[in-house]
Amino acid sequence: MQSNTTWQPPRSPHGLLQEDLWPDEWKILIACLLHNLTTRKQVDGVIYELFRRWPTPALLETAPVTELEDLLKPLGMWRKRTRTLLRFNREYQEGAWKTAKDLHGCGKYADDCWRIFCVGDWHNVSPQDHALNDYHNYLLSLDNNNISRRKNAKASTMVAAI
Repeated sequence: MQSNTTWQPPRSPHGLLQEDLWPDEWKILIACLLHNLTTRKQVDGVIYELFRRWPTPALLETAPVTELEDLLKPLGMWRKRTRTLLRFNREYQEGAWKTAKDLHGCGKYADDCWRIFCVGDWHNVSPQDHALNDYHNYLLSLDNNNISRRKNAKASTMVAAI
């Protein structure tokens, strides 16, 4: 499965970080990795600096390990996070993956985010994360509103034809 270049996830009232990072698949997945066992507030404190210093996979590959560890310290488990990010980044660049869960450090949450924001396969996702679930429900409500409008338009057309 590849990223869908025609899908544009709508902005929601929930303000997920992935909404801000779209359409950059790599940054969306990095955000997912950083969210592991931490809070959005903590991630917000480091993610934009990380992307300022290393805005692309190729540049993150050149990041000095100690500098990356220092940046990630506020998130906790900075050594493990650093190793995870660097291995993920290497695998991402190698391109031998079909879905996000094939990449090191990416579990259900990252795969769900990738399917929703990058692929547009949100109908086939059942998120377990509360914020992602809120966004998914928002998409469902938009979809239901569109279905209702189409049904109403079709009924109006049928009545007009009578």
